[in-house]
Amino acid sequence: MTTILALDLGTTTGWAMCLADGSIVSGTMEFKPGRYEGGGMRFLRFRSWLDHLLNGAKAIDLLHFEEVRRHAGTDAAHIYGGFLAHLTAWCELKSIPYQGVPVGTIKRHVTGKGNAGKEAVIAAMRSKGFNPEDDNEADALAILSWATDTQGGNQ
Repeated sequence: MTTILALDLGTTTGWAMCLADGSIVSGTMEFKPGRYEGGGMRFLRFRSWLDHLLNGAKAIDLLHFEEVRRHAGTDAAHIYGGFLAHLTAWCELKSIPYQGVPVGTIKRHVTGKGNAGKEAVIAAMRSKGFNPEDDNEADALAILSWATDTQGGNQ
């Protein structure tokens, strides 16, 4: 059995993990910088959190993340790029295979529409028995659903 981690990168990062025993855990993690912190602290906390996930799972065999090609603004693009750079470097360091999955591919897989809204993705994940707290967690669960359904599942 493999352990698969799915991430929806951002200041509030959604995550979902299918563990080696087949159980699924998910949630969100906030990486907003504190009032007296520099902008790089969010990325240091992100890397530390990735280490925490890896230690808790004992191993991560595959990692999938939402590949965003269009952002609402410049700040969002910079923040996403920073998370992506740290994520891919961390995966390379830990020898974890990683793959970006386009937004439309994820939405089409879980809702049937590549341009589905946030509420449709949340509803789709609820119909699968999950209870995501927000769209970030729902997106991570959708990425995990895509990965397990189309990439050979959790074997």
